[in-house]
Amino acid sequence: MRPVTQLALAALLIATPAAFAQVQTQTQGPVSTIPTESPIPGKPTATPDESKAAAAKAAAKTDSLPSPGEDLDPHIKKGSEDDVSAVGDRNIGGRGMGNWYSTDWEIRNGKQYSMEIEKSAHMVTDPVINEYVNRIGQNIVKNSDCKVPFTIKVIDSDEINAMALPGGFFYVNSGLILAADEEAELAGVMAHETAHVCAHHAAREMTRLNYMQIGSVPLIIFTQGSWTGYGIYEASQLAIPVTFLQFSRNFEAEADWLGLQYMYKAGYDPQAFIQFFEKLDALEKHKPGTLAKVFSDHPQTPDRIARSEEEIATIMPPRLDYIVTTSEFDDVKARLARLENKRKLNDKNGGNKPTLRRVGGTNNDPNNPNNPANSGDDRPTLSRRD
Repeated sequence: MRPVTQLALAALLIATPAAFAQVQTQTQGPVSTIPTESPIPGKPTATPDESKAAAAKAAAKTDSLPSPGEDLDPHIKKGSEDDVSAVGDRNIGGRGMGNWYSTDWEIRNGKQYSMEIEKSAHMVTDPVINEYVNRIGQNIVKNSDCKVPFTIKVIDSDEINAMALPGGFFYVNSGLILAADEEAELAGVMAHETAHVCAHHAAREMTRLNYMQIGSVPLIIFTQGSWTGYGIYEASQLAIPVTFLQFSRNFEAEADWLGLQYMYKAGYDPQAFIQFFEKLDALEKHKPGTLAKVFSDHPQTPDRIARSEEEIATIMPPRLDYIVTTSEFDDVKARLARLENKRKLNDKNGGNKPTLRRVGGTNNDPNNPNNPANSGDDRPTLSRRD
């Protein structure tokens, strides 16, 4: 048989990849009817669809974060926690079997605890910093499911932390602002804490503890008068003082889920949320103790990060642009850094260092102006002996 002509080669170039592979074999010798072998003996040649699927799988293993709407779910239930378009109209964790407490109870108790915090904490009073942080937080609240007004303040503390008490009393540590590299990172943490308030996590946690106490009543009755009964009662009371700041893993995961939606609705890039928590995790491993204890008790575990990535890809429609950072964030962060440095310098100079104070004065006192040595005359003097 004669070699393939140029015309036949041109015709086969627009054919399938398998046919093109056969053309290469034909140009090197006589035409053969033997199919092209797979690069791996014993394995069939991959089809274009299989190659595309393998490439997608390999891309999924990279460190790149998913983009909003990358794999949008067309079957999202209207008004559910997955429906981003329903944010603001949903009643998440409202009164019922899972929440025995009213909004008035949340506001009353949140205000009480906020007064205790402000008595013991050193607050940042700079109006520029407070106005900026308050504006970021109020924008998130406006794009959330919360039904209460928020009071947002900044605490002068190096710990990377933020906390939102029931009823909308919100505190951001200055250490969190300085640790963030972008405005979207700060907004992500604030959105997570806002979600705790919107979903009534403190009230639901208290309700859960009440169920535990009710369940322990029979045990207390049957062991009445003994140390066992007293011990059960005491154990059931232990977690109550920290329920406003520490939540179960389920509530933390729900705050992740809702917080991402709130920052997305407010216009921020939701990928910044995951990036910041991954950065904090690395920071805590490199320098343990950087995070506040309450903030680090529920870290962004790999399964929570994976769930957040899934949320971004499946329930958030894509947008043309997102807020990542602003020049105002850079200005406020620099302003806060100067205030922090000034405070540290003042603390260092004042401090609690011991000081010496000379009591009384004598002629031998070098600080005494009546001492001849301080007369300013360096000439030697003679004194008469008695």
